[in-house]
Amino acid sequence: MNSIPDILSAQRTFFKSQKTKAIAYRLQLLKALKAEIISREQAIYDALKKDFRKPEFESYLSEFGLVLSELNLVIKNLKKWAKPKRVKASILTYPSKDYIYKEPYGNVLIIGPWNYPFLLTIEPVIMAIAAGNTVVLKPSELTENTSKLVSEIINTVFPKEVATSVQGAVDVATELLAQKWDYIFFTGSVPVGKIVAKAAAKHLTPVTLELGGKSPCIIDDTVDLKLAARRIVWGKFLNGGQTCIAADYLIVKDTIKAPLLDMLKKEITRAYGNDPKASVDFPRIINKRNTERLAKALEGADIIFGGDIDMEDRYIAPTLVNEPALDSALMSDEIFGPILPILSYDTEEAIENIIRNFEKPLAFYVFSNNTSFVENTIKKFEFGGGVVNDLLIHFGNHRLPFGGVGASGMGAYHGKLGFDTFSHDKAIVKRGNWTDPPVRYAPYKDKLSLMKKMFKWFG
Repeated sequence: MNSIPDILSAQRTFFKSQKTKAIAYRLQLLKALKAEIISREQAIYDALKKDFRKPEFESYLSEFGLVLSELNLVIKNLKKWAKPKRVKASILTYPSKDYIYKEPYGNVLIIGPWNYPFLLTIEPVIMAIAAGNTVVLKPSELTENTSKLVSEIINTVFPKEVATSVQGAVDVATELLAQKWDYIFFTGSVPVGKIVAKAAAKHLTPVTLELGGKSPCIIDDTVDLKLAARRIVWGKFLNGGQTCIAADYLIVKDTIKAPLLDMLKKEITRAYGNDPKASVDFPRIINKRNTERLAKALEGADIIFGGDIDMEDRYIAPTLVNEPALDSALMSDEIFGPILPILSYDTEEAIENIIRNFEKPLAFYVFSNNTSFVENTIKKFEFGGGVVNDLLIHFGNHRLPFGGVGASGMGAYHGKLGFDTFSHDKAIVKRGNWTDPPVRYAPYKDKLSLMKKMFKWFG
């Protein structure tokens, strides 16, 4: 295998050849990627099952299906997206035709996460290639089977000077980050995101950071409790709770807390049976280290449902925890597992006191049929994106930007926004020669009043 500097050097040379700027070439690569992914559908399900014991339905819903949809969208729309866009000219450029050209950044590094190891590695690759860049991908070392398969797919479809996948642990990531890239796209934890941002800053490299945080879910007393409970259980325990936009904790109106708890327990049992460990629909924690981390966070907690742990099986039952302290282990960091703390509130001020205790979250959820309460709440707090009366589903609309704010990340992608993320908007003015207004040229005597009027009229 070539060294990382050699791989990057080859990609730089290839990018300078201008071949990736041809739309036909990009489409050829994307269609080949689609064919390869379709041919390996069952292998993708099998790899995810080996890594997480993830059910095939969830693998299709949250990984394979979304990737295929993104590929279809890009292949259908790439010519339109890449076409220069004409914009209205300014009085300062008259006479002219003004455009925005979509230009690839160049050589892109993508570092993928372990929690959705197919979706969240392949999707940014699709958009980076669609925008005309070259790509070096580093999938997570924690998902051994899926990352190996992703690497095989990338290295089968793409010439290595266009895109290649490099596997490895922290040492490989460190060496990759030491190189000078034109763009870095990272999905993962906040601590590692800070390391990526620091490495990028050394070379003034632009970055997209898709991170996480403690995403709240507020439930007031106007909701259908059964429906709310069903949606919360689905969104929280999908992928074994290992979802960056999962509800990290509930803030429940005190008057409906008891009946909501009963509904949550019933819905967990309905979904996974009396023994979730035996359910084929309940995934496992990614590794023993994370299982130990979650088990330690539960120590001393007031567990009101679940709590069963099997360290060797990497199993933690869907667990409900009552009123943990805001400075407890469970509330000090993103949980990233099948544990749901439940806090209560009596006033809107109490909600704010809880949420303001944490950094700006990646996701935000409100269950309510009170329109004014919903509007006031989503306007009051800062967060990446959110949903009213459900969880997670904003991720599934390619027309919505997906990304964080503050500590939960920077930049956004999905659909055309993903293409835009990996494209530089290059401003072009094509100046006409048929006239040349003399007002801008020296000498400036007696011209200032005219210039002020022109700015007022046409600015």
